[in-house]
Amino acid sequence: MRNVCVVGVRTSWRTVADGEFFCPDCGGDRNYLRRTGRRRLTVLGIPVLARGDAGPILECSACQGHFGLDALDHPTTVRFSAMLRDAVHTLTLALLAAGGTASRAVRDTAVTAVRAAGSADCTEDHLLTLLAALAADTGRMTGTYQAATGGHCGHRGLDPCGTALAIELHEALEPLAPHLAPAGRESLLLQGARIALADGPCTPAEREVLSTAGAALTLRPEDIGRLLAAAARSPRYRG
Repeated sequence: MRNVCVVGVRTSWRTVADGEFFCPDCGGDRNYLRRTGRRRLTVLGIPVLARGDAGPILECSACQGHFGLDALDHPTTVRFSAMLRDAVHTLTLALLAAGGTASRAVRDTAVTAVRAAGSADCTEDHLLTLLAALAADTGRMTGTYQAATGGHCGHRGLDPCGTALAIELHEALEPLAPHLAPAGRESLLLQGARIALADGPCTPAEREVLSTAGAALTLRPEDIGRLLAAAARSPRYRG
């Protein structure tokens, strides 16, 4: 004899929005439907009484799994790649501004770092142009850029304690930090250290930039010091 459900609760869903998210079950970028619902008591399958609202939830269009809205806090793969690219780009520019671009080793290391982060078309001229624009537009750097006579800036005078610089680094790195494992956050800081060390020991200005970046990546001060000390001793991080 077949069992018959006499009394139950049925949810009627309504789609209110859609988009793309990182599906926790699929493990990749998927389309989603944002849905709200109404619960109703059913008797013999017939809705008879309202039992309140349901959701809102996100429904994966691929696996049909239901997730809370906090699933949107996790960036999509595309968004994460863009965040990482912007973080490396910002840190690189800050270090070049603090340490100068007179050294060929520094310029080459900076270009390599930015390209590896996803900006495959980055060139030395591109970075130097951005540095000159920062100097002209914000006044955060002092000294003279010789862009018209080779593009090399030997000045090492970015104010490392400047509020504007600290804000830029925090804006680029803080949103990324929760989505990186500790090893990933350390690796990002060490990429910066590699640029700073390409022409010799870190200057105080470069160390200040790296310390600001480490704080934005939620690394403890003692861990920042340990990583920078290890980088200074290791040929791997020196140009």
